[in-house]
Amino acid sequence: MATTSSAPQPAARDPHYKWVALSNTTLGMLAASINGSILLISLPAIFRGIGLKPLEPGNVNILLWSIMGYMVATSVLVVTFGRLGDSLGRARIYNLGFLIFTIAAIALSLMPDNGSFAAWYLITVRILQGVGGAMLMANSTAILTDAFPTEQRGLALGINTIAAIGGSFIGLLIGGLLADIDWRLVFWINVPFGVVGTAWAYWKLKDRAAPRHRPIDWAGNFTFGIGLILILIGITEGIQPYGSHAMAWTSPEVMSLIGVGLVLIVAFLVIESRVAFPMFDLALFRIRPFTAGNLASLFAAIGRGGLQFMLIIWLQGIWLPLHGYSFEETPLWAGIFMLPLTLGFLVATPVSGWLSDHHGARPFAVGGMLIGAASFAALMELPPDFSYPVFALLLFMNGLGSGLFIAPNSTAIMNSVPPAERGQAAGMRATTLNAGQVLSIGIFFSLMIVGLTEQLPASMEAALIAQNVPDAVARHVASAPAVASLFAAFLGYNPMGELLPPGMLATLPNAAEITGKTFFPHLLAGPFMHGLVFAFSFSMILNLLAAVASWLAGGKYVHEHHAALHVQGHVPRPAADAEASVAAR
Repeated sequence: MATTSSAPQPAARDPHYKWVALSNTTLGMLAASINGSILLISLPAIFRGIGLKPLEPGNVNILLWSIMGYMVATSVLVVTFGRLGDSLGRARIYNLGFLIFTIAAIALSLMPDNGSFAAWYLITVRILQGVGGAMLMANSTAILTDAFPTEQRGLALGINTIAAIGGSFIGLLIGGLLADIDWRLVFWINVPFGVVGTAWAYWKLKDRAAPRHRPIDWAGNFTFGIGLILILIGITEGIQPYGSHAMAWTSPEVMSLIGVGLVLIVAFLVIESRVAFPMFDLALFRIRPFTAGNLASLFAAIGRGGLQFMLIIWLQGIWLPLHGYSFEETPLWAGIFMLPLTLGFLVATPVSGWLSDHHGARPFAVGGMLIGAASFAALMELPPDFSYPVFALLLFMNGLGSGLFIAPNSTAIMNSVPPAERGQAAGMRATTLNAGQVLSIGIFFSLMIVGLTEQLPASMEAALIAQNVPDAVARHVASAPAVASLFAAFLGYNPMGELLPPGMLATLPNAAEITGKTFFPHLLAGPFMHGLVFAFSFSMILNLLAAVASWLAGGKYVHEHHAALHVQGHVPRPAADAEASVAAR
C-alpha cells in the first residue's frame, strides 16, 4: 500500500546505522527497565521522605500502585504502539516515547513531599511515564530487526535484551545506593538518560522501511486496552485484604473487574478476526515459531517476574537483620547481595544471542528454562538463614537460565514474521513480558499470603505471649492481615512497634527485644519459607512449560528466507508460512 505524504520515508542505507540503532535503543531500554525496578528497593526511603506510613490500611493500595502502575501502562499500550509504529514509522513513535519518558522523569524529580498527595502524584506521573516506556519497548526490537541482517540479529537483540532485562536487576542496586543518599536522586537518575537519549534519537534514528499507513482500529484498541486494564486492576485489588479475608479474590468488585475484562478480551478477538485493518493480525498466531515463542515468553515472564519480590523480602525481612544489618540499611544491601542474579544474566545473554544466530533458538531457550527450573527447586531447599555462597550460586544459575532463554526467544519471535508486521510482533512480545510480570506479582503475592495466613497468626500470637504481651493484645495483633507483615518485610521495615498498641511497649520489660533486629525475622522465617514453597514450585512448573513451548517452536526459522523459497512474485500473508516452519526444523 502506498504511504501517505506525511509518512516518513525510509532512510538511505548506511552500513554504520545498525550500530547507531543498537546503541540508542539499548540506552532507551536501559532507562525504561531501570525505571521499572528502581522503586522496588527505594520505596522505603521514598515513603519515609514523604511521611507515609506503610502499615496504614489505605497505604497498601498506594504501595501496590507505586510498584505496578508503570508496568500496567506498558502492558496495555505496547501492542497499540507497535501497530502505530508499523503504520506511522517505528522511529517516529520510538522518538516520541523517549520524549514523553524524559518529560515524566523531570516531573518525578520535582515531586512534592507531602504525604498521600505526593504518593498519588508519583503513581500518576509513573503511569504517564509508562506511556513513553511502552512506545520505547514496542518499537526498539522492530527497529533493530530492520537494521541488522539475519545473521546478526541474535547478537543485537541479545545486547538489547541485556539492557531490557538486566536493567531491571541493575535498578535494584542503583535504587539502593541512591536512596541511601537522598530519595530524590532515584528520580533524577533518569533525567540525563532521557535528555541525551531523546536528543540522540531525534538526530540519528530514521525508518529503514516505508511505513504502511492503515486506519486505526478503534474498536480493537478500546476492547484490548480497557479489558487488560480491568484484569490487571482486578489482580492488584485481589491481593489486598477484604473484610475478614486475607485477600479480596472473592469480593464482588474484583470478580466484576476480572469478569468484564475477560469479556472485553474475547470481544477483542472477535473484532480482530472481522475488521479489514486489525490492531493485531491474528493470522500471525498461525506461525508456529511466533505463537510458541510468545507462549514460552509469557510462561517465563510469569515465573521470573515475582522472583525479585520474594528475594527482596527474604533478604530485607529475614536474612540481613539476622546477620546484624539494621532495617534502615537492608534495601541497599539487598541490592548488593542480589548481584549474582544480574551477573548470570549478563554472562549468558549476549553469548546465547550470538550462538542462536548460527544454531537456532531451541537448544538455548530449552536449556535455559531447564536450568531456571532446577534453580527454583534448589532455592526451596535452603533454610531461611542460608549460607550466602550457596545462595549466590543458585542466584547465578537462575540468572544464567534467564539469559540463555530470552535473547534466542526474542530473535526467534522477530525472525518468524514478515518485515511489515515487526512492530505489532514486537508489541505482542513486550505485552507477554510486561503482562506476565504483573500477573506474576499478583500470583506470587497470593501464594505467599496463603502460606503466611496458614502459619503466621498462630506463630505471632505464641511469640508475643512468650514475651509477656497480654493474651488479648497478642491475639489482636496476630489477627492483622498477613499482607501487612509481608509488605513490612518488603520495605525493610520492622512492624512490631506499629502493630502493638501505643504506650504498651513502654510497659514491657523486654520491649527492646520485640522491636530489635531478630524478633520479627525469626517470627517471619518459618511462615515465609512455607509460602515460598508454593511460590517457587509455581515458578518451577512455569519454567518447565516454557521449555516445552520453546521445543515446540522448532529450529531456526527466518520468514524472509522461506518467503523467498516458497513464494514467487508476491509477498505472502503471515499465515502462508505456518507450514514452512515444519521444513525449517
